[in-house]
Amino acid sequence: MTLQGARILVGITGGIAAYKSISLLRTLQKQGAEVRAVATPSVSSFVGLETLRAITREEVPVEVFHQDGDEVADSWTRHIHWGEWADLYVIAPCTAQTMAKIAHGFSDNMLTASVLARRCPLLVCPTMDGEMWDHPATQRNVALLRSDGIHVLEPADGYLASGIIGQGRLPEESEIVAEVERLLADVEREDGAPGSATNSAPSSASIDKVKRFVGAPSLFAGKQVLVTTGPTREHIDDVRYISNPSSGKMGIAMALAAKQAGAHVTLLHGPIESSHLPVMDATHSFESADELFTLMKEHGPKADIVIMAAAVSDAKPAERHHGKVKKADQEWSLTLAPTPDILAWLGEHKSDGQRLIGFAMESDAETAQEAARTKMEAKKLDAIILNLLRDGESGFGINTNKVELFVAQESVAGLQDQAENPPFAFAGTKLDVALQLVDQLEVSLARVSPSSDGESTNDR
Repeated sequence: MTLQGARILVGITGGIAAYKSISLLRTLQKQGAEVRAVATPSVSSFVGLETLRAITREEVPVEVFHQDGDEVADSWTRHIHWGEWADLYVIAPCTAQTMAKIAHGFSDNMLTASVLARRCPLLVCPTMDGEMWDHPATQRNVALLRSDGIHVLEPADGYLASGIIGQGRLPEESEIVAEVERLLADVEREDGAPGSATNSAPSSASIDKVKRFVGAPSLFAGKQVLVTTGPTREHIDDVRYISNPSSGKMGIAMALAAKQAGAHVTLLHGPIESSHLPVMDATHSFESADELFTLMKEHGPKADIVIMAAAVSDAKPAERHHGKVKKADQEWSLTLAPTPDILAWLGEHKSDGQRLIGFAMESDAETAQEAARTKMEAKKLDAIILNLLRDGESGFGINTNKVELFVAQESVAGLQDQAENPPFAFAGTKLDVALQLVDQLEVSLARVSPSSDGESTNDR
């Protein structure tokens, strides 16, 4: 059974197991499903709605009626539209509270309202403390759900958040996915194809999304992606250094977007707040440009895609003093020497099929585009992202960005004329921009040729 093209609505409730929904959403996507998520109000105490939105590439509705920041005009009827859209509705995890509401027909939030509006099977995966699961009221609700034709996947035994051992854990993800496959197979046998029970065909936009991120060859999915981020520090002595205001937020957003697109991501980061660092497949820190260069020579050749978002100093002190130079001993004249041109080195050593993406920070709007194109050509990049300093909109340390993406003519499949290749403009939060950039790179760049075993053609 394949999930290719299936439309699955995932409901998430406010229990400690809510974090597991992130992995479940990604697994369903990787198996070919298009997923959307709805959440109860308490979910934000356990999982950030922005994280769920980034994974599903859709808004994550919580309340039935319009909320601040909800730009969807028909948000108050979304429970109806999404209930009709889904081939299968899965609530994982489902708390005792939400299970009781579903059993008795409550519709006080988007999740419970969409349960009533659905035209597809419903799979409920309860999670709670063992005593709560065994309570007669809970068992009556389970029996009531089953009598209504709702599928209940009983919780697993094991160590619970309360510290006791009992029945109440969310079943293993493989068990949930197996049940999803079984239920969708039943729909297929009854109606001829997944989704026909909804009485509406999938939109062309949803079909395109499935093809781009799951069914079609992908620039990112399954690939080794290397992302650099943050500033460098070039020490004058042991207490003073040359640096820049980079927070690393844009590079981190690019790493998250690549990870969301199915890549195996290695993140190389300069001195940035550790609380900002996400969990990646591998993470390494650097301080100076020389240290970053050493890491790049080690990891760069193994990557299918390199995204060079770090703000690397162009110069360093020609001499580093040991200890602290006393004010009385220093006339404060400083001789500088160039740092390694890491991006140029990567361009010179780029292997067949490897994609190299750089960033350009500019302050002059009149010359910025020309400077970005020149850098892209000189460094042999496949694409470059122009970040123009704009007060309050883009630049160092803030959460929003406005960028332009340029793609090298020779890297675009079927492009004959550079005049056909204008830059793409994106704006929003840095994570929004990163997700849009990854989407566009998927479309614009020619695919990396896979070998027969599905691995990249790059030597490992």
